[in-house]
Amino acid sequence: MKIDILTLFPEMFAPLEHSIVGKAKEKGLLEINYHNFRENAEKARHVDDEPYGGGQGMLLRAQPIFDTIEKIDAKKPRVILLDPAGATFDQGYAEDLSKEEELIFICGHYEGYDERIKTLVTDEISLGDFILTGGELAAMTMVDATVRLIPEVIGKEASHQDDSFSSGLLEYPQYTRPYDFRGMTVPDVLMSGHHENIRLWRLEQSLKKTLERRPDLLETYDFTDEERDILDKIKKEGDV
Repeated sequence: MKIDILTLFPEMFAPLEHSIVGKAKEKGLLEINYHNFRENAEKARHVDDEPYGGGQGMLLRAQPIFDTIEKIDAKKPRVILLDPAGATFDQGYAEDLSKEEELIFICGHYEGYDERIKTLVTDEISLGDFILTGGELAAMTMVDATVRLIPEVIGKEASHQDDSFSSGLLEYPQYTRPYDFRGMTVPDVLMSGHHENIRLWRLEQSLKKTLERRPDLLETYDFTDEERDILDKIKKEGDV
């Protein structure tokens, strides 16, 4: 995958040189390029200006963004504008983006964008209903969430298939050695070696956690008959 990021602060992306994303670059699975679009601003390197019609704040000008993207060697990129008014980023969005060969992220600053910038864009995405000082942190989050889903980036595909939100449910509790830590022991079913009982326990725990913490996810979840029966049992027993 090739990712190009338009930003006024390329130095903010140093964390992407480390951990899983950094290793993906070392393996040749990922290329990330940073473009300071101030370098392409024609008007005394000014990337912002006052809005026509008046109003608070400054807007990013179209010219530096257009010229920067036109200099990027990309065939059919997915162009993402980081915008608080955009669609909310989630695991499904990350999975969708991970299938692309080329991504371009536009990180904004100031009050907003000249509307004409959006003619370049395929996706307007937000991290949620809050405002950041710029799009860099949002872009880093989206890149991290997306890159880890690229085949071969994480050793075993199953290691992210069971993540919270990947299945539509929150992830079940997990344990490692020692069996007894300060009086807190591992559930006996996980020590049993009985794979079917372990599967059922994990499914029940996922459903229970989702019902308790994110019941909204269950409103659109496509239940199997088995899952519906387990959830009904949880509700009947009043464990949540």
